[in-house]
Amino acid sequence: MTKVDIFSGFLGAGKTTLIKKLIQEAYQNETLVLIENEFGDVGIDGGFMQEAGIQVTEMNSGCICCSLVGDFGKALEEVLKTYHPDRILIEPSGVGKLSDVMEAVRKLESGEVCLNSCVTVADASKCKLYMKNFGEFYNNQIEYAGAIVLSRTGQMPEQKLSDAVTLLRERNPVAPIITTPWAELSGHQILEAMEGSVTLASELETLMHHTQEQAHHEEPACSCGHDHDHEHEHEAHGCSCGHDHDHGHEHEAHGCSCGHDHDHGHDHEAHTCSCGHDQDHEHEHEAHGCSCGHDHDHEHDHEEHTCSCGHDHHHHMAEEVFQSWGWETTKHYSKEVLLAMVERLEEERTFGLVLRAKGMLPSSEGTWLHFDYVPGEVSVREGTPAITGRVCVIGAELHEEAIARLFEQA
Repeated sequence: MTKVDIFSGFLGAGKTTLIKKLIQEAYQNETLVLIENEFGDVGIDGGFMQEAGIQVTEMNSGCICCSLVGDFGKALEEVLKTYHPDRILIEPSGVGKLSDVMEAVRKLESGEVCLNSCVTVADASKCKLYMKNFGEFYNNQIEYAGAIVLSRTGQMPEQKLSDAVTLLRERNPVAPIITTPWAELSGHQILEAMEGSVTLASELETLMHHTQEQAHHEEPACSCGHDHDHEHEHEAHGCSCGHDHDHGHEHEAHGCSCGHDHDHGHDHEAHTCSCGHDQDHEHEHEAHGCSCGHDHDHEHDHEEHTCSCGHDHHHHMAEEVFQSWGWETTKHYSKEVLLAMVERLEEERTFGLVLRAKGMLPSSEGTWLHFDYVPGEVSVREGTPAITGRVCVIGAELHEEAIARLFEQA
């Protein structure tokens, strides 16, 4: 199966630079073909590509989007037939619509080729300008992107970068947006973002799963005083007869102390038996408070009594109770300030019951800070750069606005 990666982006955004980085750091040991064209007559650096072992098919005579059905389709088919590549990289014209290129590739999808990723490279310093002046083309590239890679973020003021991300989020609320300077990231990190494996949603899902697993294994004993087994074994409540209670599946009658034998061939309902006799019933039953004290043989299902402890003992509570909150940011934090902020998550009245939190955030000292939180335990340490700053919080009855204000105050 040949994967197709589309690199969209306005004129001069840095598409070629990104492709070169991925070739050097993420596409090793793959057979690659680049289909490239630019608005005008100047193509990509063919010399670099040849040295890297990349086959280049250039289409400088016109925009890919202007010849979708003809030249582009033929070029793609010829590439597949001639080179049988592991991956095809498509760099369309900077003034082309990403949606048109995606549609052209999808028309050719088969058992041999599939559309793998669609990334838009955007100059962070020019987002507002291009949206205003080239909305039809520029906005299309943003709206259809599976991931957005911002270029030239290294020297941008923090607030200006944050404003750019806000504009992009208005057009595309779900795509990962890489705000970290490329030099701080590996090609593999960028490729993972392009392929959608490191989204905020996926990180929240992973953290939620780990928290649920921990809660399941460490669930505290129920305070009701009953033993709640999940394999359909139920303990008798209030029986003091000292006799054997046999059932078709493992459970015990509640409150029987009558002293007599009750044989049930099948389902019946016995309501507070105190007759002192042997009772044979041929109908469906639910045992309620029998006080005879004798043997009850049940070879059927029965309706058990609701436990008054208030817990559901047939389902994990995690799925019903836990919440998640996630946030992406370009803000920078000092280690001391971040530590103090994370420690405040202990304040249940202010933030809700926070069971787990983790994050990767840029530091004001030029490094990256990773933090982990569980009740009573906080760690903040230097770590590797992430594609953008992220915070993930899992808990119960979370006060999301308060948590957001906490991290926004840096």
